[in-house]
Amino acid sequence: MKPADIFLATLVAVIWGLAFVASRLALDELPPTLMTTMRFAIAAVPCLFVRKPDVSWPLLIAISATLFLGQFLAQAFGIAHGVPVGLASVIVQSQALFTIAFAVIAFGEVPTRMQTVGIAVAAVGLLMICGTVGYDFSVGAFAVLMICPVSFAVGNLLLRRARDVPMFDLFAWLCLASAVPLLALTLIVDGPQPARHALLNMSPTGVISILVIGAVSTSVAYWLWGRLLRDHTAAQVVPFALLVPFVGAAASSMVFGERFGPLRLAGMIVVIVGIAIMLLSGRSRSVPKIA
Repeated sequence: MKPADIFLATLVAVIWGLAFVASRLALDELPPTLMTTMRFAIAAVPCLFVRKPDVSWPLLIAISATLFLGQFLAQAFGIAHGVPVGLASVIVQSQALFTIAFAVIAFGEVPTRMQTVGIAVAAVGLLMICGTVGYDFSVGAFAVLMICPVSFAVGNLLLRRARDVPMFDLFAWLCLASAVPLLALTLIVDGPQPARHALLNMSPTGVISILVIGAVSTSVAYWLWGRLLRDHTAAQVVPFALLVPFVGAAASSMVFGERFGPLRLAGMIVVIVGIAIMLLSGRSRSVPKIA
């Protein structure tokens, strides 16, 4: 990779890590459904200027419902109900574990020996984290947050079917496909008047946070990430995502004073080590077809 591309990959990871802090700040003023709606409404603005990519509506909706709507709505609910930001950033990256596991089922991709070791290590880390649930956040909040990496993983696999399309256009329309049902959900769950009141009474911090989440973290960062994956192999690009939980945890510690107990910190480190083993161990091989 060129130095410029290495810089962009690192920049995207930093943006995504800081986005967890921005999400927490926005959730102090907006309910999870409204905050997620605003995130994708802002990121969908480019749809006014770009055409829908050559992807069928069923596939577009399926990718949007998993990669974006399911992932980020679960993330918002988990953080809003007490899951620490730093921990959330680690849990989200466990999507690598689920992506490899689901690829076995969907595409017959057999993990390599080292990937299997990575899955086992990451699973142990998640179990260690589970041992800390109930002290400063509920089991229910943790269960909702776990929807995030599972949904993320399914979206990753569905995204494979959207090939040879402009990445910026695709992600803009994915955001639109998420914003529309989220708006309906917001009106049902929160109500029109409370939602309007919350938006009109946002502080400058809340406004800046939601703009950063929508315009920078969702629109620009995903576009840059898609370009990097288009121009380089996944093995070169994806490992940069390992920086996200470190940035998220460090930023949360500085902004919110988040502290990690020995078991939770050890579990977070074990998860990241397991993910690193999976991402750096090479590509899965396909199951041989039976004649």
